Order: sequence, then structure tokens, then C-alpha cells
Amino acid sequence: MSDNFLRRAEFLLSAHTLDQCPEDSGREVAFVGRSNAGKSSVINALTGKRGLARTSKTPGRTQLINFFILDAHRRLVDLPGFGFAKVPPSMQAHWFRTVNDYLQRRRSLAGLILIMDVRRNPGTEETQIPAWCEAVGLPVHVLLNKADKLSFGAGSRRLLAVRSTLEQHGCTVQLFSARDRSGLEEAAVVVQGWLAGDGNNGTAQKKNSPG
Repeated sequence: MSDNFLRRAEFLLSAHTLDQCPEDSGREVAFVGRSNAGKSSVINALTGKRGLARTSKTPGRTQLINFFILDAHRRLVDLPGFGFAKVPPSMQAHWFRTVNDYLQRRRSLAGLILIMDVRRNPGTEETQIPAWCEAVGLPVHVLLNKADKLSFGAGSRRLLAVRSTLEQHGCTVQLFSARDRSGLEEAAVVVQGWLAGDGNNGTAQKKNSPG
């Protein structure tokens, strides 16, 4: 990848609520997914920095919105993981409110990377999130992570199945593996394109949508 500015990523700050986030200007791409989908590993693979986003053997540790700065105008955002059974109901409710507010109100948000375990069927959140984003004109790219766990044929079948479920909301979907870095180039092109301002990120629609 030429001029891969994702490798400039450095930790900026963590926010518990939307009003603790950085100034809502410039462009940012957010990453969201179920707590055991490998979200932190995906961010680390895309940036080429193994320890940038924290990884843990205990899913559900990311309970804050974590911002990573690329330059004065561009950021990556690690949203709290969802759907892990051991997280208290109060934390699950906080996740829903926080992520919903962020997706609805954050004007600098240029696109969302939704990370799923390729071996799992889309759950409630994985179908709700694309619907939210479609309503505010925000593009979503789905990474079916852990593709290295499946054979080529099984992975291809899972890709077709998930596409048939989520593409109705305008999502794009690809296979990905943070472990063996397959699909890395394709995903990086999407993220870099959003951050560079390529295509319509729905900003005008978001500004006029209810918050």
C-alpha cells in the first residue's frame, strides 16, 4: 500500500460519553463489533502496530470509545464491543446509548467498519447497526474476520450468506484475517478512501437527521 497513512496512528484519548470525544471536525472511521470478533486485532493489523488497540483473552474489555490520531484532521475510533454475556446489563445499556448517539450525531464520522466472526451468523446488533447507518447515509464495510479458520470453500459460502443478509442496507462485505493478514489491502483501501474524502459519506444527510 503506497502512502499508508494508517501506520501513523497513535493513541489520542478515551471517552466514556459523547461529550468527552475530541472536537467533531475533520474525518474519522470507526470500528465496531461483537466483543469476541477480534476488533482490536483488526485495528492493529490495519495500522501495522501490534499493541495500538488493546487485545485481551477476556472479551468485553473495551468499554470506552478510544480515539487514535492519524494527523490533525483524521482519526480512527475503536467503539465498545457488544454482545458479550458476562458484561452487566447496565454496561450493555450504556453501550447501546453511547454507540447509538455516536452514530447518529458524530458529523466527522466518514464510515463504519463492522467486524464479525466469519463463523457466526449476524446477530441483532449486526443487523441493527447497518440499518441505523443506512438511515443517516453512513457507509458500512463489513469484515468477516478469522477467515483463516475456514477452508476457501467454506469461507466463500459464508461470504455469500452474510452478503445476502446485510447488503440490503447498502453494506459491502469481505473476508478478512487479522492473523494471516488476508484481505488487509482491500480493507485498508476502503478506510483510506473514506478518510481521504473519496465518495459520499452522507455527511449532509447526517446533519439533517434527528439526533
